[in-house]
Amino acid sequence: MKRFRRFRSDFKNDEKIILRDFLAMERTTLANERTFFAYIRTSFYLIVAGIAFIKLKDFDPLSWVGYALFGISAFLLSFGIYRYQLLQRKLNRFYDDSEVEKESKTDKNKE
Repeated sequence: MKRFRRFRSDFKNDEKIILRDFLAMERTTLANERTFFAYIRTSFYLIVAGIAFIKLKDFDPLSWVGYALFGISAFLLSFGIYRYQLLQRKLNRFYDDSEVEKESKTDKNKE
């Protein structure tokens, strides 16, 4: 169970988020999206390869490889969706924390 801890870290930022940190979060969001699209692309390539293995007439004994590729493709796609949503939730929590901090600062300045 310890090896999955890094996916569930409940880090809470208590410091002010400055521009550099905000831009780093934006880069992380873009990298997260790019990685998600790579999972989708790989999944599609495996589907195409699976179809090719199944449709080969001379290699009927290897049609199981095509079905295995379909399974691997489904696993990769679901894993990519899971990882994308997990990191996106973490980033949204940091964004929300920074927005609450900005609002409380604005309220203090108005008083």
